[in-house]
Amino acid sequence: MSLLNSLGEIALKALPGVIQQVLPGGLNALVDQLRRSGYESQVNSWLGRGPNEPIKAEDLRKVLDNDQVRQIAQKLGIPMDQLFPTLAQALPEAVDRHSPDGTLQAPKA
Repeated sequence: MSLLNSLGEIALKALPGVIQQVLPGGLNALVDQLRRSGYESQVNSWLGRGPNEPIKAEDLRKVLDNDQVRQIAQKLGIPMDQLFPTLAQALPEAVDRHSPDGTLQAPKA
């Protein structure tokens, strides 16, 4: 397993709780931010049944501000330069796993 895959799996498990700590509203807030930024198609695919559309690291870079990026990277324990590729890999699956009925569930504490 490559380092990115390992980081992706760790991020996948930790991501909802980390985002909850960094963004008021957690994954719901991030999903809303992505929708408002023009990524509604991707978000809808993550919430719906069927395959998850990918999102690019560059797209996430446009949506998250520097403070959010710094905090998320710090809480995940990864370098900031690896955050966007890791998020791009983990976010669709994390949203999918936390929305079994098409509505995001709050992460378990």
